[in-house]
Amino acid sequence: MQIAGFGVESWLNDHEREATTDISQSSVVALTMAEIAAMDGQKGQAFYQQLNQARLDYGWIEGSPTFKALVSDLYQRVPGENVLQTNGATGANYLAIYSLINPGDHVIALYPTYQQLYDIPRSLGATVDYWHVREDREWLPDIAELRRLIRPDTKMILLNNAMNPTGGLMDKALLSAVVALAREVGAYVLADEVYQPLDGTPFTSIADLYEHGIAVNSLSKTYSAPGVRIGWVATPDSAVVDQFRKYRDYTMICGGVVNDQLAVLILKHRQQIWARNRAIVVRNRAIVRDWIAQQPRVSLIMPKGISVACIKLDLPMDDESFCLNLLRDTGVLLVPGSRFDLPGRARLGYCTDTPTLKRGLHLLGDYLAQLD
Repeated sequence: MQIAGFGVESWLNDHEREATTDISQSSVVALTMAEIAAMDGQKGQAFYQQLNQARLDYGWIEGSPTFKALVSDLYQRVPGENVLQTNGATGANYLAIYSLINPGDHVIALYPTYQQLYDIPRSLGATVDYWHVREDREWLPDIAELRRLIRPDTKMILLNNAMNPTGGLMDKALLSAVVALAREVGAYVLADEVYQPLDGTPFTSIADLYEHGIAVNSLSKTYSAPGVRIGWVATPDSAVVDQFRKYRDYTMICGGVVNDQLAVLILKHRQQIWARNRAIVVRNRAIVRDWIAQQPRVSLIMPKGISVACIKLDLPMDDESFCLNLLRDTGVLLVPGSRFDLPGRARLGYCTDTPTLKRGLHLLGDYLAQLD
């Protein structure tokens, strides 16, 4: 098995600890442990009492019944028994692809988005065709291209919705067109849905549109708890869930007792977290919009209520060299667009805390001005 290096992850592994102003990350600014624990309404006392009494055995292998029920509530067609807890969304994506894709299978992947969704199937020996997102369509793909790519033997269509790093979002009509094509050939549709919009933009999960839809999500992005490392895979297809269970035994025993209890607390109070994060998204997006208007070397297709953005840079050098120089000279961290196969661009993590965003944009703007 051969696999390409994971562009964005290797960049962050190498450089994020060097940064003094990190505006590269894709989550809404993380909650503290104290903030999460206080959601019990007793300043954390009830949560920690529950935790102190927990025995640190393997716990619930697939996630506790409470966790599974809370995740099920996020969907219309997914019963609790069809929810499996995973090690983040990356674990869920890997589980689904590893379970269903064999050498010689044909898959179609939205591209460029999250590298895991096309390089893992390729590493397993699948033939991977790209369904391209297009800047001139506000980072959406053309359904006519998918119609040309799909084959009678297509096994799976892999989506990132909303999309990292561009912030593009496929609406219900476009997803329904994808489902119609997939249904004609019996293909699965997997959608990594960790970037759900927070500003009221309508969002539809693939699991609620298609009997063979596989939804992946986690607490890392919209829920601001990447350190909990809990995600899930959810589908109305019970036969697929049983397939996942078999392969999951080889990749993950359990999510951990402590992490499960944290996940339950977060999901029980998701409306409170979403309200907090919505305010951050709306406030910071306005700051970015105003900053862009003053930058002759920067343009941006504005994301909706999604925590990632992809700025286009007018540079006299390649984007990776620019980002390295920027980090060295100012301490500001972006992710070069080339790490997503989007040269001349950079991922802007605008949903960091507002003072950090303002400082980062100021330093970035001054640095770009030196190029004139």
